[in-house]
Amino acid sequence: AYAKSLSTLPKDQIAWMSHGDDVEAPHDTFVTLATTDDKVVAVIAHKEKPWIGLQFHPEVQHTEHGEALLKAFVFDICKAPKNWDSSQMLESSIQKIRENVGKGRVLMAVSGGVDSTVAAVLLTRALTADKVHAVFVDHGLLRKDEAVWVQAQFKAMGVPLTTLDQKDDFYAALAGITDPEQKRKIIGRKFIEAFEAFAKGHSEFTHLGQGTLYPDVIESAGHGAGAKVIKSHHNVGGLPEKLALELVEPFRYLFKDEVRAIGRALDIPAHLVDRHPFPGPGLAVRILGAIDPDKVKILQEADAIFIRHLHEADLYKEVWQAFAVLLPVKSVGVMGDNRTYQEVCALRAVTASDGMTAGVGDLPISFLVNVGNEIVRKVHGINRVVYDVTTKPPATIEWE
Repeated sequence: AYAKSLSTLPKDQIAWMSHGDDVEAPHDTFVTLATTDDKVVAVIAHKEKPWIGLQFHPEVQHTEHGEALLKAFVFDICKAPKNWDSSQMLESSIQKIRENVGKGRVLMAVSGGVDSTVAAVLLTRALTADKVHAVFVDHGLLRKDEAVWVQAQFKAMGVPLTTLDQKDDFYAALAGITDPEQKRKIIGRKFIEAFEAFAKGHSEFTHLGQGTLYPDVIESAGHGAGAKVIKSHHNVGGLPEKLALELVEPFRYLFKDEVRAIGRALDIPAHLVDRHPFPGPGLAVRILGAIDPDKVKILQEADAIFIRHLHEADLYKEVWQAFAVLLPVKSVGVMGDNRTYQEVCALRAVTASDGMTAGVGDLPISFLVNVGNEIVRKVHGINRVVYDVTTKPPATIEWE
């Protein structure tokens, strides 16, 4: 049956394949339906039973006919009824929140990013504003002027917000730390400590809300037997018992595009819903090596220039995510008549739909030259700019 379904698709097609192993010889009860140009087995099917095996990723946008392959399996093989509509996501999410929280109150952790912003508005819609209070931790690793911007946005949306200035605590905890996993774990711990301190004076809260997405869970090896850690996410892994709050994560099994759809259904402004993703650890995972306030300032300025140029050139919406990275590499340059020996900045822009895979943003070279020139001219501490042309996989979107 599956072979019949496949016969309706092009004989040759592009699929996203990134694995460390492959099938050399399928069991004689299976038949091979597709291979790569190098004769690697890509699709097998049992001769009698409805068992299908794929050695590539049909679920990602970079597989040309992945959606058709999945539909063939779900509807032709599994005979699943077509009884779900994406428009149900909003009402379903609201219902689950009400069942989970009941008469409780939610302390909502927000970052200013799409996921936590949409989650905060969704919780407010489900429970009313007097039962939801957003808390924004300013850890000193944010985009330029981010804290002021976030406060203004939440005020405009009518969501109560408290900002916790934790810059000194985070900088002290991260001093001298270079390992990316250690950075992420320290930041996760400091986030929890900040919420613990706030919650002690606010015993009325029963739940902690987070904007965790399914890709966060996958990369943190939080789902599936044998799952491997790609990188730890501070919002995955549960809460310490002493926090005495239950988790509410309305998007734990959703992807970014689905969260954006919910955001639009909630009438959240487009400049918030369509904002590029920003990692919870912030610039800590975009400054490779040890972190200090001076490096943060340098990267903030470079990143702001890059994002401003994307907006001005109407390219911001053409890529899924874009940012600058400060490398622990110095190079020789010349400024005026003087020799410089300063750090290298990498620019990264990717195309994606859910972040599970990503292509390289096809930005014009003239655009990149203009961005690089302005960064080198205006940001003291950087004298060279490079562009990252690596897909995910093999790289991750963030550098750490």
